[in-house]
Amino acid sequence: MLNYIWLGFILAAVLLGGATGHLKEMTDGAFDSAKAGVMNVALPLVGVMALLLGIMRLAEKSGLVQVLARGLRPVLRRLFPEIPPDHPAMGAMVTNIAANMLGLGNAATPLGLRAMQRLERLNPHPGTATNAMCTFLAINTSSVQLIPLTAVGILAAAKSTNPTAIIGTALVATSCAAIVAVLVVKALERLPIFAAPKGVALDGKVGPNVLPEEADSPAPPRLRWWGGPAVGIFAACFVFWFLRDVFHPLPAAASQTDIPGASLWVRAILAISALAIPFIFSFFPLYAFACGVKVYEEFVEGAKEGFNVAVRIIPYLVAILVAMGMFRAAGGIQMLAQWLAPVLDRIGFPADLLPIVLVRPLSGSATIGLFAELVKAHGPDSFIARTAGTIMGSTETTFYVLAVYFGSVGIRRTRHAVLAGLAADFTGVVVSFVICRAVFGSGPG
Repeated sequence: MLNYIWLGFILAAVLLGGATGHLKEMTDGAFDSAKAGVMNVALPLVGVMALLLGIMRLAEKSGLVQVLARGLRPVLRRLFPEIPPDHPAMGAMVTNIAANMLGLGNAATPLGLRAMQRLERLNPHPGTATNAMCTFLAINTSSVQLIPLTAVGILAAAKSTNPTAIIGTALVATSCAAIVAVLVVKALERLPIFAAPKGVALDGKVGPNVLPEEADSPAPPRLRWWGGPAVGIFAACFVFWFLRDVFHPLPAAASQTDIPGASLWVRAILAISALAIPFIFSFFPLYAFACGVKVYEEFVEGAKEGFNVAVRIIPYLVAILVAMGMFRAAGGIQMLAQWLAPVLDRIGFPADLLPIVLVRPLSGSATIGLFAELVKAHGPDSFIARTAGTIMGSTETTFYVLAVYFGSVGIRRTRHAVLAGLAADFTGVVVSFVICRAVFGSGPG
């Protein structure tokens, strides 16, 4: 599927650029996108990957990931029947989904790449996505966000009277998108056109190349005699800070939890988002040390793996970003918006929202820029601004996610993952418009 999409974007960009006289802009867009893919995405990701995968190795060695996966086993077994319940892939996917829900994008991507590595170890046919990979990517491209932090932050910076008003609408839209993504990916995997190659386990059996140490994982280590009290006291500190930030935030924490118009539960989620990374960075090493794990040595081993993964995705990242950059620079997005505007005007969908809808699956940074422009042009409390913020919070950069995640393990045949991701994006847009019109009305602007 990605073969046709990638070639289609390249050819359309060249033909459109030649027809409109924008070949120079298209060429500049190609080189700028290639440079940005390496310098602005891949290289910064190296450090983040090394840090987070080092921390996650400590969580695995101490047994924390297995405990987390065991708690969610009933749900995960239904979503991923071909993955052994105690396999490390389960825990990696859980931590990635949790990071996405909290809006921790910097953490979610490395954790998702870690999960893809674990899933690849169960893949009998390297280069072809398994059903579990497609399901995991569908969940990621429709990731349920409890709070769309970026959109709320932009609205708050623009002096919105109630920047958190979009939290409820975004939660409804992103939940619907996630449900549709799972239903679509499970339905498509049964179609002959997307059938897995012969030999891929579809009935809960483990593939032939599962690593021995992961097929028969050792029992997690036990806490030392002093570990329980030490871990408990440390966790109690974070509980206290959480309660403080929710009920009596300090001036230094006001920017994190004291957003005008925020309800108590919104402040609670914002507090969790603010404390999640500091907790992970400190609690995981402490718990591992209390279990007798050599924390420094294991962290370094995990960091090495993170560096290798980040470097491996560069060709895939450059390929997808160049195609999207060329198409956008050639004027493809603007032309699509013009073609679709008359049709969508009939159903009352504002033409001003079309660019952000079309760009969202391609580029997160471009979407943020478009959203900021809409807020400035129409006002932070306008129907268009709130609908655009809801769309941002309920959709994902589908092509970027697919390129990075599949590229990290060398997947070339993506099967039905692209269609499932686009179905989730479409659902997020439609539900965002419907729910925002019901809640906020069509309003001025």
